[in-house]
Amino acid sequence: MTGTDAGTGATTEAAAGAEAGTGATTEAEAGAEAADVRRFARRLGLPGLIDVHTHFMPRGVLDKVWAYFDSAGPLTGRPWPIRYRAEEDRRVELLRAFGVRRFTAMLYPHKPDMAGWLNDWAADFAARVPDCLHTATFFPEPGAPDLVGRALARGARVFKAHVQVGGYDPNDPLLDQVWGTLAEAGVPVVVHCGSGPAPGPYTGPGPIARLLARHPRLPLVVAHMGMPEYGEFLDLAERYERVHLDTTMAFTDFSEELAPFPADGPKRLDALRERVLLGSDFPNIPYPYVHQLHALERLGLGDDWLRAVCHDNAARLFGPLGPPGPLPEPAL
Repeated sequence: MTGTDAGTGATTEAAAGAEAGTGATTEAEAGAEAADVRRFARRLGLPGLIDVHTHFMPRGVLDKVWAYFDSAGPLTGRPWPIRYRAEEDRRVELLRAFGVRRFTAMLYPHKPDMAGWLNDWAADFAARVPDCLHTATFFPEPGAPDLVGRALARGARVFKAHVQVGGYDPNDPLLDQVWGTLAEAGVPVVVHCGSGPAPGPYTGPGPIARLLARHPRLPLVVAHMGMPEYGEFLDLAERYERVHLDTTMAFTDFSEELAPFPADGPKRLDALRERVLLGSDFPNIPYPYVHQLHALERLGLGDDWLRAVCHDNAARLFGPLGPPGPLPEPAL
């Protein structure tokens, strides 16, 4: 597929680079890409975008994540150039230039005794960057309930759980109180639980189905639409009214090569329009940010669906974002 703007039929410079995965290395290229993203939002009459799946984390941790992508490690299994490899301030500046009004700091531990200091860092980041939704995380360890309670008391509005990287069963008894607390608080948890890009011991719909059977009011956001088990995770969203799906990397040329979305999927997504949320995986994507938006557009579900997915659903889930105002011009 080529990077085509489904709304205009025009192939943009940014979208055309989707397959190449080349970086926006100059100010002019970054400015053109920002203009593309903002044009998408303006065409829909939106005050901007809300992206529920972006990554900010301590630099030492992020460097290790990037090194893993660079090595095409077993959980990626293919070349994966990081398009937005830049210092933290620059990455924040880019999202703001794109007109992303709210984003997240998806961070996650892969072993015990990490979640506490990651949460401390994330609380400080949210204080420094108020357009970032205060994000927290956890791991199955004896202190997990206290860590989650402390994060909630400090204002955490979204949590991240990564059962693939963490290699843990979401039904671990050490997490039972955590899930109950989050269900009662109504705070969403973005969960990487699908088996893409490579399966783990506890990925797939089975463990999450068992979790939801015990905590049916848990507000889960299934990352990456549950890739590649799209159909099974759509089933769960249809069964449980507080289950959402984020669009991260789904429908893009990069993902469609290995995990094509099922033919009946768009019709089901239309019926679930109030529970699909924009996610991107910024900065760890191998194509321009705007390509995710064009990939959503070419599903052909219409502007009302796009408005709901790219802004309105997240605004409802996370609460008031303040007066929208006009989209300011990017400062790059």
